[in-house]
Amino acid sequence: MVAEWLDPFLAHLGQERRYSAYTLRNYRQAFEDFHRWLESAGLLARGFDGLGSRELRDFVIEAQRRFDRRTLHNHVSGLRAFYRYWHWQGRLGGNPFLGIPLPKLEKRLPQFLTEQQIVRLLQGPQRLLENGSLDGFTAWRDRLVLELLYGGGLRVSELCGLDYGRIDLEAGVARVLGKGRKERLCPLGRVATAVLSRWRGEFARETSPSAPVLVTPQHERLPVRQVQLLLKRYLALAELPLDLTPHKIRHSYATHLLNAGADLRLVQELLGHASLATTQIYTHVSIARLKDVYDRAHPRA
Repeated sequence: MVAEWLDPFLAHLGQERRYSAYTLRNYRQAFEDFHRWLESAGLLARGFDGLGSRELRDFVIEAQRRFDRRTLHNHVSGLRAFYRYWHWQGRLGGNPFLGIPLPKLEKRLPQFLTEQQIVRLLQGPQRLLENGSLDGFTAWRDRLVLELLYGGGLRVSELCGLDYGRIDLEAGVARVLGKGRKERLCPLGRVATAVLSRWRGEFARETSPSAPVLVTPQHERLPVRQVQLLLKRYLALAELPLDLTPHKIRHSYATHLLNAGADLRLVQELLGHASLATTQIYTHVSIARLKDVYDRAHPRA
């Protein structure tokens, strides 16, 4: 029963809506959790069309004991999409998840590194190369990973999916496929472009348009998990918190641009955000930083 309902829904999202593998995984987990709850609550026999708002409120209340608020919101978003799809297919009469109240999300400012911390982080591969802890291939590959994450503000999935055919080295620009397969132009920065040029000239075995830019020592496309692991190595070397993720470097990229006076709509385009509201959270980071400077520096603060 699970596969009968879940597989066509996920295939639709992946093939037609171009959702990322990460989102598909989350929606699968949301559905499987919901299915287990229906089974434990004795509601499975009713079928998905036999549930009303009362049962779904009970589900949300119970789920709050197992998930944080953000995860719960993401799960309900996936379940709403599930019901919407099968309603369009004519198998379900409506979407009972619409209008179900959810706990308010706490307002969390994005975590980011200061410019000085970023410099320490980016110096890591070169330091290890100079003291003999890394070979040239790994050091320049890791340096390129960090420079592209910060210089281009790329998501880690965009970074690992980057092919040579999507890069104009002379202009220092990459055409990136972001969420929903939407394409955008990303300036990479002078330093990242120079590192990429050195990497391509000295270490890349294959540079055809379809060849991946970032590869393993076996010259296979670098997986996302390996980027996450190598970042932890350089965070430790720079004495920075190990829970910082590649996405936090993207947060740093956006925050530093705004701190330097970049236009908010330009930053929205660079990040590939569909809505300006998503980008505006970085203005709160900048304002918080300004207030902190004021509080520490002004005699009347």
